[in-house]
Amino acid sequence: MNEICKDRDVAIQEICNCIYGNALPFNLVRSPLFVQMLKVVGEYGKGLKPPTYHEVRVSFLKKAVDNIHKSLEKYKSEWEKWGYTLMCDGWTDGKGSSLTNFLVNSPSGSVFIKSIDTSNVIKDGKNMFKLLDSIVEEIGEENVVQVVMDGATNLVTVGRMLMEKRTKLFWSPCAAHCLDLVLEDIGELLGRELARPAVTRFATSYLTLNCIKQQKNALRSMFASEEWATSSHA
Repeated sequence: MNEICKDRDVAIQEICNCIYGNALPFNLVRSPLFVQMLKVVGEYGKGLKPPTYHEVRVSFLKKAVDNIHKSLEKYKSEWEKWGYTLMCDGWTDGKGSSLTNFLVNSPSGSVFIKSIDTSNVIKDGKNMFKLLDSIVEEIGEENVVQVVMDGATNLVTVGRMLMEKRTKLFWSPCAAHCLDLVLEDIGELLGRELARPAVTRFATSYLTLNCIKQQKNALRSMFASEEWATSSHA
């Protein structure tokens, strides 16, 4: 038993050294894929040669992509049956570039389609419309029920242009973005910010909730006031 434990310690240390040496996130060990990998390696036994650079970069990458495409067939059959929502998720990377992720959501789940650098078109309604219209054309208009994206003024225009051209689909503003705008407006009414950005999104959520708690009485008074009831925010 001691010998087995000793051998395990040696193996685990080597795994950890690989994680440390390549600056891999510690959460990697919680990944089902990581666990499955070790299981298969253990079942193979001694003599397993590690993958070559070419195999990782070309051969098995192509196989992985092919497997993903095959797994999408199940979703596509659902799309034809129930239709789907095209979701546009915009964000800014560390270099300040505006990126937009395009995903398809249906009762069977969400599927990532592609990510595009929209830095040059995000503020241009006409060009953004052309891009979004091309995405709808690419994935098939016949199954698109609605398109969801941020409620920014220029994107509202894009949504309306899309509905004018493709009359069978609807445009809807992103609920999360709308709530974010509402919180910003409430913060301005209270004279202080409610959303406080932090290094991680978890800290941001905590700080935001903490600010809301601190302003609990003021928020109650505001929502009960006649000024709020007659305002455009109500």
